[in-house]
Amino acid sequence: MELFPPIPLAEWRDTKETLHRFAQIVGKIRLATSVRRNHWWNVPFHLTGRGMTTRPTGRSDGGPVFTIDFDFVDHRLVVATLDGTAMSFPLTGQSVASFHHEVFAALAALGVRVEIPVARPYDLPDSARPFAEDTEHATYDPGQANRYWQVLSQVALVLEEFAAGFSGKASPVHHFWHSLDIAHTRFSGRHVDPPSDADPVTREAYSRELISFGFWFGDDTLGEPAFYSYTAPEPAALTDEPLTPASARWADYNAGHLAVLPYDAARAESDPRAAVLDFYESAYRAGAGRAGWDTAGFACPGGVTDPWRAVPRAT
Repeated sequence: MELFPPIPLAEWRDTKETLHRFAQIVGKIRLATSVRRNHWWNVPFHLTGRGMTTRPTGRSDGGPVFTIDFDFVDHRLVVATLDGTAMSFPLTGQSVASFHHEVFAALAALGVRVEIPVARPYDLPDSARPFAEDTEHATYDPGQANRYWQVLSQVALVLEEFAAGFSGKASPVHHFWHSLDIAHTRFSGRHVDPPSDADPVTREAYSRELISFGFWFGDDTLGEPAFYSYTAPEPAALTDEPLTPASARWADYNAGHLAVLPYDAARAESDPRAAVLDFYESAYRAGAGRAGWDTAGFACPGGVTDPWRAVPRAT
């Protein structure tokens, strides 16, 4: 299979907009039924060999433990409980409204009682419209959905490889349904006091100094898929730092800056995987250097921290 197959935003925008809202419905169920973790790490999806999953969820209140999985091979949503009982329905032919109905019908049939407090999209143009009333978004192309999962899976492996080089506090490689990006985040350990007018989601996400690395599929602000990185809080003169490869650049974004490597530019490199790893490393060096991180202390070459293993020894 081709590494980083083409996925131009214009060709799958309608499917992406529908699938994004499907993901938010399931993501909000995960949010309502999981134990809260720092920086919202309980909320994102994780990838599977057929799609993505909420992971087992359900509070310890006597109700069923269950998972919700997107299957992008057979194109079904599967809701299953710990005793092996499962309900599923096709992803094709669904509007957001019908998907919302089918998900909650499946949960009810399995004895799962859950409500999502704000049953509307998060940070999308139609955030005032309830999911249950959205018959506008109703495009699901199986080939495009499968390509979305393929790209996510390939990027996840590159992010896992990059993540291996850091021994400090770091997030898993996980897929955020609110923005439909996949990310890995490193932390310096320093506390940050977010602005008092920041919303609760933002305050929790950025309560510690961090550098984040990821990939998303493009939006109206940045109209192409791209690998990205940002440092928060952003240190002075960050954009003076060089990025590699040559096609990477600093971009203005939300009153700050992103390091950006366009997906198609990475695909055009002689070794796309190495180009992405070099990009992430250059963005890390830029942010960590300007912010004064202990990069030597956090180093973890090849995922090894054991000093005995790290030093070649005679046998």
